[in-house]
Amino acid sequence: MERKEFLMKGFSALGLAAIIPIISCSNNTVDPLETDTTSTTSGTPGTCTATVSETAGPFPTKSPDGLVLNDIRSDRQGDKLTVNITVQNKNNSCAALAGALVDIWHCDAAGSYSEYGGTGMQSTDYTSAHFLRGRQTTDANGLVTFTSIYPGWYSGRAPHIHVHIYNASGKSLLVTQIAFPEAVSKVVYAQGVYASHGQADTTNARDNVFSDGTSTELATVTGSASAGFVLAHTIVVSA
Repeated sequence: MERKEFLMKGFSALGLAAIIPIISCSNNTVDPLETDTTSTTSGTPGTCTATVSETAGPFPTKSPDGLVLNDIRSDRQGDKLTVNITVQNKNNSCAALAGALVDIWHCDAAGSYSEYGGTGMQSTDYTSAHFLRGRQTTDANGLVTFTSIYPGWYSGRAPHIHVHIYNASGKSLLVTQIAFPEAVSKVVYAQGVYASHGQADTTNARDNVFSDGTSTELATVTGSASAGFVLAHTIVVSA
């Protein structure tokens, strides 16, 4: 059974897609930032749109409370990616949500996940590994930061990061996914350890998770392959 058969939609995404960034291919630099239009500035009360719920997919983290990590790279090779996620509470005028637990996980440069494998869904066996998975707690500004690598891709899916957010008591608030600007991914996948895997075979528009829109899921990404990339994204929950 193919992996993509497990990746069904949770709810429909809302709104218009964000602005496409300009890429300077001569130096593999991304500038300016992808524009995130889903909410107010971090910590500033106002109005915002709740982030769309999505499937956790077939490879969720098995024991996230045992992976309280900032640097989740382990032994995985790839372009450095600093992941900055801000969590806001729609039920509190979109103010920053402090003390929330944020789990993230994603595939490596070759498209494989840790904690799984040895099956028809993923032939490479990584059942004993825990790379590219981690948990952090939001600070007073609703912010968590992870050090990772730019995710790879696998057939039938556009590049993405999975996110599961809980309140401080461990109650699940939202499972969602973060989409990547396609122009940035094309730069990344043309070089380094990604080059042998080639370009992603699925765009955001054709992805069965993101095909109805990415206005609440499309990340802001800047940086370069040499200096590393920085992702910034705001996720709005109802807490």
